[in-house]
Amino acid sequence: MSDTGETYKGDFYCVKCKEKRETEGNVVETNGRRMAKGICPECGTKLNRILGKA
Repeated sequence: MSDTGETYKGDFYCVKCKEKRETEGNVVETNGRRMAKGICPECGTKLNRILGKA
């Protein structure tokens, strides 16, 4: 998993809150797939969003 240095701002789905949350996260790349990783502003749970192939 490598950090691309990009940031993604948008909707993430929080599994704990069961709601979409607007937040910002870092973009990482694993096996040719890009994924944004952030933190829920309400409960502090780690959030992931798959962005697609690089």
